[in-house]
Amino acid sequence: MANSDSAFRRWLRGEVDLSAELRTAEMPAPPEGERYEPRHHPALIRMIARQSHRLYVALVAVLCVVLFTVLLLAAANLPAYGDAEAPTNNQVSERYVNQGVEETGALNAVAGMMLDYRAFNTLGESFVLFAALCVVTVLMTRGRRKHPLPSETDYADYYADPIVHTMCKVIIPVILVFGVYVLVNGHLSPGGGFSGGAILSSALIIYAMVWGDERAHGAIRESTVRRTAALALGFYAVSKTCSFYMAANGLTGVASPGVPGRIFSAGLILPLNVAVGLVVCCTMYSFYMFFRRGAL
Repeated sequence: MANSDSAFRRWLRGEVDLSAELRTAEMPAPPEGERYEPRHHPALIRMIARQSHRLYVALVAVLCVVLFTVLLLAAANLPAYGDAEAPTNNQVSERYVNQGVEETGALNAVAGMMLDYRAFNTLGESFVLFAALCVVTVLMTRGRRKHPLPSETDYADYYADPIVHTMCKVIIPVILVFGVYVLVNGHLSPGGGFSGGAILSSALIIYAMVWGDERAHGAIRESTVRRTAALALGFYAVSKTCSFYMAANGLTGVASPGVPGRIFSAGLILPLNVAVGLVVCCTMYSFYMFFRRGAL
């Protein structure tokens, strides 16, 4: 380690060219009876790693150029802004307003649009949340053994405050009930998966703040949070894929719009709202726990 450090320092001062040393390094003979492998020469391994990195950068650059070209061509073929003949200014909005309730069964036009007509767009947004959860999990759990987690004494003890402790016993159940109400009534009134999931996660975060991380971890396991988010997202993807496939082939869907105004109506919008809400709730709660104590 000392030799490598000194060579690196000499390279920083401009006294030595490490790349030239690697190119001129002699290739040692492999052990008797064995074929030559890259592990016999560390310099070759470093050279292969550099070449692989260059290939990776080149492929990423090509992919970005292709994607940029496709998006640029798509944008160039879009109707002009404010064009009266553009579908978005007449056909689409007219369909949402005049036939939205009949086709989706949802009184909330926003829910009908986001979870029926544009359900794949909402699926992409949910995937963004799930991907962010995965990335934060990987980054925050790396080196967990090297860096000990902060203890409970590093935070304010809200549980010891009788006012906060007592009021949270009353407020947390109310928040949970209100979050469930917003979640399951998203097709009937303003609300839905994103807002309902945010409300539910706020109740869980308050519980962790007041009762402590250890109790929160015991009540809501890490495996439970991850499985819930994965299952909810998987249900969303499978159900809407089947729904679009059946509709495109003229098949009758299993979930009908039902009677607009009833709680069990609007086809798949109600369970999809629940699925989106669970993904949002698990993601926000996980973010809080990771950035608070480095672990879920």
